[in-house]
Amino acid sequence: MSIILAKTVNEVKSQVKEWKARGLSVGLVPTMGYLHEGHQSLIKRAVAENDRVVVSVFVNPIQFAPNEDLESYPRDLKADCALCEATGADMVFNPEPEEMYADNFTTFVDMTGVTKELCGKSRPTHFRGVCTVVNKLFNIAMPDRAYFGQKDAQQLAVIRRMVRDLNMNLEIVGCPIIREADGLAKSSRNTYLSAEERKAALVLSKAIFEGERMVQSGEKDGEKVIEAMKSIIKSEPLAKIDYVEMVEWDTIEITRNLSKPVLVAIAVYIGKTRLIDNFIAQ
Repeated sequence: MSIILAKTVNEVKSQVKEWKARGLSVGLVPTMGYLHEGHQSLIKRAVAENDRVVVSVFVNPIQFAPNEDLESYPRDLKADCALCEATGADMVFNPEPEEMYADNFTTFVDMTGVTKELCGKSRPTHFRGVCTVVNKLFNIAMPDRAYFGQKDAQQLAVIRRMVRDLNMNLEIVGCPIIREADGLAKSSRNTYLSAEERKAALVLSKAIFEGERMVQSGEKDGEKVIEAMKSIIKSEPLAKIDYVEMVEWDTIEITRNLSKPVLVAIAVYIGKTRLIDNFIAQ
C-alpha cells in the first residue's frame, strides 16, 4: 500500500480512529519537512515501536519571529513523502497553515521556566508556537508515542514538561543526534550554507566534542568547559556566538554544577544561518 498523504485534520482523525478501533498503536513524528537522515532515524524508531506511524510535515508559521526564515525555509514534499514511504511510515500529514490556524485562532499553549534560557532567550515567541502546534498535532493524531530529536534538546525538554504538566496520555521518545561524516549535526538549515560556510560550521561540532571530552575526562569546573568551547568557536571568523551555555537537563536552569545531569548547548551564526548543537552529560 502506498503512503497516505493527508491534507486535512479530519482525514488524519478518521484514519487514526480506524486504526485504533483495530487495536493498533500509533507513533507520531512531528517535522517541518525537508527531511534528512536525522528525521529518518526518528521515523525508523517509530516504525519499530508502533503498528502505524504518522509523520507531520508542516512549516509552523507561529514559531517564527517576523525577521526569521519562514518564507525561505526549505520545502520538498515529494522527496519527504518518498523518504517516509521508504522508511515505513503509513501517513504524511501536510496541512496548509489555514487548516491548522483559522482566521479567528486565539488559543495558545504557553510555558514558563523551561523556555526562559537558551533558544527561549534569543527567540522569545518560539516555544509558544512549538507548544501550540505540537499540542494540536497530539490532539489530531492521538499518538501513543511521539518522537523528537536530541539536536533540539530544549524543545525535547519543553515537550516532555508540557506532556507531564498537562497529563497527556502519550510517551515522548528522545532520539540521538545524527551527524554528517565530518561531525556537523544534520539540519535542514545546513542547505543555507555556502561551501566556505559549510566548512566553517564544523566549529560547532568541534566545540561540542571538546566540551564532551573534558567532562568525560573528569573536569568538574563547568566554567572551564564553557570557556574552552567559546574559545574554539571564536577562532572561526565566520562564526558569531548566540549562546554557549550549561543548564540542568530537567529544568533548563543555568548551572555550572557537573555533579548532576546537564545539557551543554550552543547556538552559533555562521554567516546569516543560525545553527544549534549540544551534548548531555549524565
